[in-house]
Amino acid sequence: MKAEEIIGTFGGVGLLRPAPGTWGSLVALPFAWGLYHMGGLLLFLGAILVVFAAGFWATIQITTGNGDPDPSRVVVDEVAGQWIALFPVLYGASFAGADLLRLWPGWVVAFFAFRLFDIWKPWIIGWADRRHDPLGVMLDDALAGVFAALVVILLGALYHVFLT
Repeated sequence: MKAEEIIGTFGGVGLLRPAPGTWGSLVALPFAWGLYHMGGLLLFLGAILVVFAAGFWATIQITTGNGDPDPSRVVVDEVAGQWIALFPVLYGASFAGADLLRLWPGWVVAFFAFRLFDIWKPWIIGWADRRHDPLGVMLDDALAGVFAALVVILLGALYHVFLT
């Protein structure tokens, strides 16, 4: 397997069926946990940037000369987007000195909110998806991650205001 296929499929996860994007999002979760435990929030942020950049490169390589501008096997975009959605949870754990697994409701919300926005593609997410180019492939998931992160923040704030 070529480097762009390894990166684009996130080590072959994109070859899983059905719903390779959901598999990519799901596999992103333990990797996020591991990155955070290896190097904290800064390593996690750096990993988001590296995965986005590497995913952009891999998507260019995979789609050039191919009739499909967004092959379903490319799931590195879901990994980057899922990590963006998880950022508030990891930030909260870092800020509060809490165990990441104790914040499991945030993980669940981040996962489902990201999948919702990635599939639904409202507003600017849909615009990015309709670009039909490698940047659009990466950008729509990054934006879905931002929207999901906002949902995580909002629900976390509501929880802390009304239930604690």
